[in-house]
Amino acid sequence: MFVTYLLRELRRRMRQSIFIAAGLAVGVGLVITVTAASDGVSATQGTVLHSLYGVGTDVTVTQPPTAGSGGGTRFNVGGAPPGQQKAGTSFSRDILAGGGMGTIKSSSVTTVAGLKNVSGAAGALALNDVKLSGTVSAGTGQPGAQGGPGGGSVSSSSFTVTGVDPSQGALGPLSSATITSGHGLTAAESNASDAVVSSDYATAQNLKVGSAITVAGKTFSVAGIASAAQGASSADAYIPLARAQALADLPGEVNTIYVSAASASDISTVSAEISRALPAATVTTSSDLASEVTGSLASASSLANSLGRWLAVAVLIAAFGLASILTMSAVSRRVREFGTLKAMGWRSRRIIRQVMGEALVIGVVGGAAGVGIGYGAAALVSALAPPLTATTASGSGAAAGGAGGPGGAGGPGGRFAHASTAAHTVSVHLAVPVTLGAVALAVVLAIAGGLIAGSLGGWRASRLRPAAALARVE
Repeated sequence: MFVTYLLRELRRRMRQSIFIAAGLAVGVGLVITVTAASDGVSATQGTVLHSLYGVGTDVTVTQPPTAGSGGGTRFNVGGAPPGQQKAGTSFSRDILAGGGMGTIKSSSVTTVAGLKNVSGAAGALALNDVKLSGTVSAGTGQPGAQGGPGGGSVSSSSFTVTGVDPSQGALGPLSSATITSGHGLTAAESNASDAVVSSDYATAQNLKVGSAITVAGKTFSVAGIASAAQGASSADAYIPLARAQALADLPGEVNTIYVSAASASDISTVSAEISRALPAATVTTSSDLASEVTGSLASASSLANSLGRWLAVAVLIAAFGLASILTMSAVSRRVREFGTLKAMGWRSRRIIRQVMGEALVIGVVGGAAGVGIGYGAAALVSALAPPLTATTASGSGAAAGGAGGPGGAGGPGGRFAHASTAAHTVSVHLAVPVTLGAVALAVVLAIAGGLIAGSLGGWRASRLRPAAALARVE
């Protein structure tokens, strides 16, 4: 009887039922779309941060530069002090230097690794390999620019080198890259003359596995070629940390510590523990880095998390309100029907159950339609959304001449700095995935909307009096 009566009433009021279901469907579909867009933006931003930080990295530790830190190196030409070299002297120098970042004792890596809630820590040393060659210009005792006074000439080139700890493959700057040829550095190669080069650098220098590169005058064999993750800024070459420390004359020093927390909930605790253990260090968490991301990706994240969610809530409330009003209006038009049923012995509870059943079916239909709308809208956003840009502060590894040495920036006596705060912009595609959680939320909202509308309609029906209904029939 319940089902028969329910289906008959829905067929009799088909147009109104469809209208109510459509309103719920639009509200539910918008919630699904906004939720999926928000999740997609968060996932995209997480991909950018993940590639910048390294696989499994939750916290990074660096040290502000201090006077004399970072292994700054002076170029002495012909064995004489700057300014006293013999004119016409040829020179060639190949050094590994990095004066833009402060250094941290390698023992601090062990200290951090031993802290509570820390699952792993790895040190790295970001440097620049700088090559200078030419002749000292006449009359100045300095290397001259090509075609400059005295006819002296100088040529220079540089590339970035990062020393990584091969025993910590799951952490560090190389961990987010994919080895496309050869193999990565292994624990057995901690003191080997092996290197991994980035795919871009390998292409530019025509390198392949087995090729030789020169770092600080020493020959290294290319063991593997790595492709950086999307959004990542990578060094040109990676060599074992111990070799990088020796070649840069920085024994027992690193300039970045990558830390993995035991769980995501421990990140803030780990950050505080590191700050207490290394009070002079700068501790950066993934949330700190996320706050520094700018560009259209950050704008989309703000839009999805603020305006989008409030818009979805407003539309959903309007859909619930419309469904409730239409249901109560329908009950009011059925006063004769319900009054007659009461006069025939139907209890108010039975009438309320009947009204709520009808509203619940409409809610389920609206929810199913809303899921379809949500999937379609999410697919359209994924297909039509323009690429988003994310700009972050990341190590570019560019060599820059430091001031203060004879010969000026980049000349003999100059210090070469690692530009660790260069702006890095990456273009990313926005994917809008609809998760099972979002679908479940939509179904729950649709059912809730139907129940709310049915409850109000049932309340209105329960207040009808049999006598009044019969009088209207007469």
